[in-house]
Amino acid sequence: MSAFTDALRSSRGTLRRGKLSTIQVNMGDLCNQRCAHCHVGASPQGNRVMTRRVAEGILALLNRNQGLILDLTGGAPELNPHFEYLLTSARPLVRELIVRSNLTAMLEPGKGHLPGLFERNRIHLICSLPCYTRENVDRQRGEGVFDRSLEALRLLNAQGYGRETDLCLDLVHNPNGAYLPPEPAALEDDYRRELRAQQGIVFNRLLTITNVAIGRFGGSLAGTGEGENYARLLAENFNPETLESLMCRYLVSAGYDGNLYDCDFNQVLGMALTNRWGGALTIGALDVGEMEGREIAFGDHCFSCAAGLGSSCQGALAGRACAGSR
Repeated sequence: MSAFTDALRSSRGTLRRGKLSTIQVNMGDLCNQRCAHCHVGASPQGNRVMTRRVAEGILALLNRNQGLILDLTGGAPELNPHFEYLLTSARPLVRELIVRSNLTAMLEPGKGHLPGLFERNRIHLICSLPCYTRENVDRQRGEGVFDRSLEALRLLNAQGYGRETDLCLDLVHNPNGAYLPPEPAALEDDYRRELRAQQGIVFNRLLTITNVAIGRFGGSLAGTGEGENYARLLAENFNPETLESLMCRYLVSAGYDGNLYDCDFNQVLGMALTNRWGGALTIGALDVGEMEGREIAFGDHCFSCAAGLGSSCQGALAGRACAGSR
């Protein structure tokens, strides 16, 4: 039994899945960046890439269960050769389509049309920008990434993102080290002020996400000897008030091969959802209605989502609806 399970039982007993609302799809580990915190270990050398066959399986699932939210991630999902096929085919089937972008993928050769494609399909963009300063972004994501990210943000603003109410542009902050993210409202004000100074860039929300000590970030903690201290920090800041909103209660994560998981972090750790025979549950066999009430596979990495103000793919677990830029 994990320490997280002990903490969960002490605070509220059990926690099971609620009604499934979101299919999050990891399209692979191919990326034009190699970020220090990346839990999936994505890079330009990534070779675990979703095939057309798996993409078609996802579309079949969405067609059987219309009205869900589709959340596309990676790696850089834009670099998957079947990304645009999946995006445009899925858009009529879902009530919301989210793309998680590192921003600079839109500037790669042959990708210059993506801001317009996103605008035409009313895609909700959630974009990584871990800080509003060049030094911090380039240290975490690579030299020159900050300036290219601002270039992409200007292109998105020109398409109406962050300005029109149905073109939601959210930014993501994650710490550049072994500590919890700050309170999001004050940090969001800092982002707004500084990015407006960078040629008037605007956005909707700032999402704060806690780093999970797995993958590349976990390896860096082990190398510096900070792993135990970080684990202790997360456990000491366990917040039972976050539990009802944990993303594993309403989301299922699909890997590049079509196998299913409670979340993207369980996917990296190989903690797959199973069918009644004990094998891996896949996209083709998923019954959305049967997910409610299922047990969730927890581990000590789950403290990252339940520490402090909480953390999910939608930011701190207090949660805010997409609002117009200010």
